[in-house]
Amino acid sequence: MLLNGWTKDVTLPVCNADFQSLHCIAHLDEDITEALPYLNAEWGGQQFITDPPSVTFKIHGRLITLHPRTIAINALESAEQAESILDWLKKSINDVWARRRELQPSYKKAAAPLLLELLKRLPRSNCKRCGQPTCFVFATQIMEGGRPPEDCLALGLQKRMRLEEYLGQFGLS
Repeated sequence: MLLNGWTKDVTLPVCNADFQSLHCIAHLDEDITEALPYLNAEWGGQQFITDPPSVTFKIHGRLITLHPRTIAINALESAEQAESILDWLKKSINDVWARRRELQPSYKKAAAPLLLELLKRLPRSNCKRCGQPTCFVFATQIMEGGRPPEDCLALGLQKRMRLEEYLGQFGLS
């Protein structure tokens, strides 16, 4: 077993006091540096950085970043949800670590959608029905994995299908 436990801090985001979701930083009891490339290979990380080492995933509709001794999780509804995701991560990290000899470590990030391609598939009306000031901001949130395309209430059926087809190439639909 690689990861045994952590202590966690669950807080409102400092960057925007209007956000209602919570963020969690888990301070790990163990260093998981050696597991990061195996986790990246298994889960297809959206971003892999070698120095300092970290890997970011979109899992359970949240961005989760693993560092050697910390895990950051965004967009949480409660401290209980943070604990549940951390328990799942612990089990999953330990499972991947146990199977590491069967895996080829990966130091590459997964392919990601292009911002302008996403924008082309949105209405570009800046209607604000998604809660964002522009379609450009909304497209950026989709690209970063922070928002699902269904949050665009102005998408017609044809544009929705084109957007879902495009995002499907990246496992985001």
